[in-house]
Amino acid sequence: MIIAIDGYEANFASRVGIGRYAFEILKHIYQIEEKRTDRNEYRIYVPSIPLSDLPKETSWWKYRVISPRKFWTFIAFPLALSSDTPKAHVVFSPTHYAPRFVSIPKVISIMDLSYLRYPKLFRPKDLFKLTQWTKYSAVSAKAICTISGFSRHDILHEYRVDPSKVVVTYPGVGMELKVKSEKSKVSDTYIFPPRYILSVGTLQPRKNYVRLIEAFSLLKSNHSTEYKDVELVIVGKKGWLYDEILKSPKKFGVESSVRFLDFVDDHDLPALYKKALCFALPSLYEGFGLPVLEAMAYSCPVVISNVSSLPEIAGNAGVYVEAENVQSIADGIHKTILEIQSAEGKKRIKAGLEQVKKFSWENAAKKTLEILEKVGQKGAK
Repeated sequence: MIIAIDGYEANFASRVGIGRYAFEILKHIYQIEEKRTDRNEYRIYVPSIPLSDLPKETSWWKYRVISPRKFWTFIAFPLALSSDTPKAHVVFSPTHYAPRFVSIPKVISIMDLSYLRYPKLFRPKDLFKLTQWTKYSAVSAKAICTISGFSRHDILHEYRVDPSKVVVTYPGVGMELKVKSEKSKVSDTYIFPPRYILSVGTLQPRKNYVRLIEAFSLLKSNHSTEYKDVELVIVGKKGWLYDEILKSPKKFGVESSVRFLDFVDDHDLPALYKKALCFALPSLYEGFGLPVLEAMAYSCPVVISNVSSLPEIAGNAGVYVEAENVQSIADGIHKTILEIQSAEGKKRIKAGLEQVKKFSWENAAKKTLEILEKVGQKGAK
């Protein structure tokens, strides 16, 4: 069977969100196929030379560098799929967007529908693509992979597609479960504060960073002694509509105690999680919330909002707060830090470590591959 894959998002060095998802799925499908004797044939389409950490080319795993990068879903990718022979039996887009004008059976991935729930949090041009292109892709795809039961419910409710074609393929933790022993190297790179609250995620309105920063300012003012040397460290590259986020520390009087670290390499993230007082992500909406899973894997207490997929991911390990209530966020963080050494705090840490075991990229890739083979077999008939 010939399986075509859109490798556009996976071929970025600083991967977050869909990019991380696409990379991990490709890597683990490759690892599954390596162990087989009767392998599928793969064509991975990318807009530039494949990055060195992508799976190496073999007789059964080939990259196709195509252009133009602009209008990828409308021009470059569909033209390549149509012109390559023999034609693929199935095409997989680990993004919301299926290639247009292609008769090959399609499988796509939809992370979440936040653009429909919170349209004002998106730029107009992005909102148009997400609403119109995702709708087309959801209807035209033979199968849809999504990352949580919550997102599956949202997709079925919004797009009214056949429930049998929407499958949950939970992500996992991609970083090695160990922390750098050379503390000085990590510290020199990122300048560790002695005590800090950590948050990880792209700088965009949906992450609710403005309220998180305001909640942090309440902790500094209402518990000045306990939080005198505590800082808030936010890890994440700039996404969109982030100006208000960057101005918030000054607005709330905590400019000297909030650090934006931009993108942090996966090799260094474990140390940040391990040394944090707690992890806080009071998002307005999440399709999954991978950093929550990562934090739990490194025994970092998690403070998260009680909405969307987050209770599904964290289970009994989370301290839950109201996303739109600044005092609730502050209280949740304070409770978590106070209980770090208590029986209740240790119970939540243990619950988090157990929760993490339910999720793995290997299982996500295995399930995805089963879907691709099933759709491809039907397409070959």
